[in-house]
Amino acid sequence: MNRFFFRLLVLLMSLSLIGIILVQVYWFDSSFKNNDEQFKFHVKQVIGNVADKLQKREDYTFYDRYNKLKDSTGKDPKKEDLLEFYYVQRNTKTNKTIVYSNSIIAEDYNITSSLFNKKFSNERFKNFSSKRVTEVYNNNVIDKSGLQQSLLPDLTIEKSGNLDILDKVQIEISYKDVAAATPLEERVSNEVLQKLLKNELEEYGVKTKFEFGVYSNGLATKIKSKDFLYDKESTYSIPIFTDNEGHSKYQLLVTFPHKKKFLLSQLVSITVLSIIFTLIIIVAYSSALSQLIRQRHISEIKNDFINNMTHEFKTPIATINLALDAIKNPKIIDDKEKVLKYLQMIRDENKRMHSQVENVLRISKLEKKELDIEKESSDVEEIVNDAIEHVNLILEDRQGKITTHFNATRTTVLINEVHFTNVIVNILENAIKYSPDVPEIDVYTENIKDMILIKVKDQGLGMSKVAQKRVFEKFYREHTGDLHNVKGHGLGLSYVKRIVEDHNGQVYVESEKGKGSTFIIKMPLIN
Repeated sequence: MNRFFFRLLVLLMSLSLIGIILVQVYWFDSSFKNNDEQFKFHVKQVIGNVADKLQKREDYTFYDRYNKLKDSTGKDPKKEDLLEFYYVQRNTKTNKTIVYSNSIIAEDYNITSSLFNKKFSNERFKNFSSKRVTEVYNNNVIDKSGLQQSLLPDLTIEKSGNLDILDKVQIEISYKDVAAATPLEERVSNEVLQKLLKNELEEYGVKTKFEFGVYSNGLATKIKSKDFLYDKESTYSIPIFTDNEGHSKYQLLVTFPHKKKFLLSQLVSITVLSIIFTLIIIVAYSSALSQLIRQRHISEIKNDFINNMTHEFKTPIATINLALDAIKNPKIIDDKEKVLKYLQMIRDENKRMHSQVENVLRISKLEKKELDIEKESSDVEEIVNDAIEHVNLILEDRQGKITTHFNATRTTVLINEVHFTNVIVNILENAIKYSPDVPEIDVYTENIKDMILIKVKDQGLGMSKVAQKRVFEKFYREHTGDLHNVKGHGLGLSYVKRIVEDHNGQVYVESEKGKGSTFIIKMPLIN
């Protein structure tokens, strides 16, 4: 895949994922705000209804007391005219005149201010009634005063009845003045207010904990719930018990301590689904991106592996061809010593190619779990010595040396000799390969509790911290800068790790760039 196209694809996928997440966040924020507005609307309706019911409840109480006192007087009311009203309307075209009169009469029941338990000696409560007369004159003369002169009306309509509005106005004005001076505790109780609020909130579907309090001119009163605390964000208020001028010194405050939790609970189901689907998209995206990167990495590794393997086989094949051409030479074919020398070269190069093929096959079988590893009791130090013998020719060619420091007193472990020998050989070959100067290698053994440690220390190039973490990965090879004679395909140490772990052991590396590396194998001893 083209690198530019790959980066563009990753960028577009990332932007799409970020866009989806941002849309989800925006939707959640908008839904929460809408719920908050709806909650606010419902609460205002609720407290408005409660304020009206408190007022009506007080109205009913005073009207009831007034009616009971009125009925208990047992006296005929005294009547007196308070007002007589005339209205005259004349149509000049039809010569038709309408005269309307209304007389308002008060009935005094002598109910004193004992209704309020106050000493207002001049106060009386009265009922009001009216008598309404409508007279129609056709083609008659009305004088300037608007009165009919000796003529009878052509049509007379009379109506009479109580004026409840005047009764209510007089009583309402009177009791509101008195109520304004009454202590709040006598006008409403905590229980009544709690019940009214609860019923109204349930009716509007606001099913969350609430607290209430009544303030007088900005100061708290005794009318409040147990846990009431003012919170600007979740408290709503309305004036209650207005006076005759429409003013009120009392404010009903209702707060919802779990408001946010309640609003979120209304979104929880759809939000959970949204989060689940978003997480699925993120996981799918991450997996797809990981696979893309992995496939790209595998593609690069495959190319490197083919190039390295080609190079690994190219040199021995060329050497074998040169040796065969030399043997064919008539001058050399009769020289037994030279022929044997070239034959040994062919054998060594063939053995080298065979070793590379075996490494590839062993890794393949390990991954498929087809490699048969039979273990038996063996001496680790003997296996180490055998491995050193395997690399002696390479070491002599580089004029290097291996020094052993066997300090372990217990050396018997349960291992497969062939595979464990290959493990030590691979580590030793790496130590030789990555030593730019004459290889100087030290091999140590020591006991720690029920374990034996095998350390292979070189004075070579060393490796970075990143390389130390990845050195046992398949196909991984650290760049060696200007050192181009370091061959390999990154399979040796992967094989080492798999074999050691199959023996219930551990392998790790300690290294510092430019100061060499130490590979450490830790194996369990046989008790």
